[in-house]
Amino acid sequence: MTSLPGDSDSTGFAPRPDAGEAQHIVCARCGTPAEGPQPTWTCSVENGTRHYFCDSCARTNLRAIEGRLDSAWW
Repeated sequence: MTSLPGDSDSTGFAPRPDAGEAQHIVCARCGTPAEGPQPTWTCSVENGTRHYFCDSCARTNLRAIEGRLDSAWW
């Protein structure tokens, strides 16, 4: 299978947030702020927008996340 030039599959990795954005990450579910990059948080792209979820919210909604349900359904 091939991808079009500039398609998200052509680079092999998702773009990372810059340092400024990483400093201001907040859980989209409960509002817990992240102090710097959090490698154990979950990132979901819904309607072209990144949503970050803390460990607690991700664990609570694991089945919905694995089922690829948008967070509005949780």
